[in-house]
Amino acid sequence: MRRSGSELSPALTLDAAHARRFLLLHQHLLPARSHEGPQGMLDFIAHVGCIQFDPTDIVGRNPDLVLQARCANYNPAWLERLMHKEHKLLVGWDKMSSVYRREDWPHFARHRAKMVSQHGAPDNPPIKLALHVLDEIRARGPLSSRDIAHSGRTDWAWGRTIGLVTAALEILFAMGAVLIHHRMRSVRYFDLAERILPPEVLHAPDPYLRDEDHQDWHVLRRIGSLGLAPATGAGDYWYGINGVQSTPARMTVISRLIARGEVVPVDVASTPNRLFLIRTSDLPTLEAAEKPLDEPPQAAFIAPLDNLTWDRSLLRQLFDFDYAWEVYKPKAKRTYGYYVLPVLYGDRFVARAEPILDRKTRRLTIAGWWWESGVRPDATMKTALADSVAAFARYLGADFVDLGQALSGNRKRAIK
Repeated sequence: MRRSGSELSPALTLDAAHARRFLLLHQHLLPARSHEGPQGMLDFIAHVGCIQFDPTDIVGRNPDLVLQARCANYNPAWLERLMHKEHKLLVGWDKMSSVYRREDWPHFARHRAKMVSQHGAPDNPPIKLALHVLDEIRARGPLSSRDIAHSGRTDWAWGRTIGLVTAALEILFAMGAVLIHHRMRSVRYFDLAERILPPEVLHAPDPYLRDEDHQDWHVLRRIGSLGLAPATGAGDYWYGINGVQSTPARMTVISRLIARGEVVPVDVASTPNRLFLIRTSDLPTLEAAEKPLDEPPQAAFIAPLDNLTWDRSLLRQLFDFDYAWEVYKPKAKRTYGYYVLPVLYGDRFVARAEPILDRKTRRLTIAGWWWESGVRPDATMKTALADSVAAFARYLGADFVDLGQALSGNRKRAIK
């Protein structure tokens, strides 16, 4: 019996270096920018299931930042086209708000049904307005909440009140009656799901007869979203999967997957009292990660909500990297900055950077740079970091790059 209290025993024990290489190979970050074009982008999303969506746009939205680290010469227009013109990618609920393939729509039928059950009561004020909202969209085409006149407001999450039209659209979106047709910066325009999804997707039946079958699918999918997934602890990592938020419920699902040979439990020598999971289908990647890769390390800027960062305790234990996204902290309480990105070099995090894009002048400024303790950049690392800054500037369409005082000041904050 494991010290964590789980009755599962590891089938494999990995050292930390092997586990790091596996995790980065699985995340298509060893090396970085190894995919090509929109198809490569789709291939990566199919591999991990989903990538988290956050609309904050300082140097691109979170999904753009995820993809620029995997795709050579990544262009945000690829994601826009696939989400908002071809609708091969959807924004929906998986690990929080996420981007996933259109083909996955039927697998979330249970979540949509849950939203109907929770919010669909006829006396719920947004539902009373929902038919009018749908009629407006049906008659006028894709609309935002600003396009439907109504002065009503209603209670919402975290003690807020919001416009009744906004609430109605949010609920209709959660139920799957409408989908995001396009965005104008942060403003979403919704259209009827039947006008966005092809009939064979829209009307596809729920693939699962039982809740247990759906949980098995979703837990296996989530394991693949990270690669080396925590069986215990890290409850946020499992967010969005119905019925598995408690450790005992989750371990019941995991035990079924192990019994069927779909998942392998793994120990990592540097992470005592934690059990990890690898999909059996990913064991060839684990074998490939046994020895260091025989190629020069590359560097990349990593998104704040990258799949790789979902389990922050794993980052500390495997990479000795303590990362917190500080956008919600008051300025005086931030350790680093508002929108700071981890900097990956080879199989370790060597720094964090605060890039800022001035969209009027097309100037990218590295406003902050903080080396990790013990990092001594040599010529090879400097070259890789310079390449990563150049690739990042190309992704942003920046005409100028200003390294600023952050890269020319004291040794902690400068490349020398």
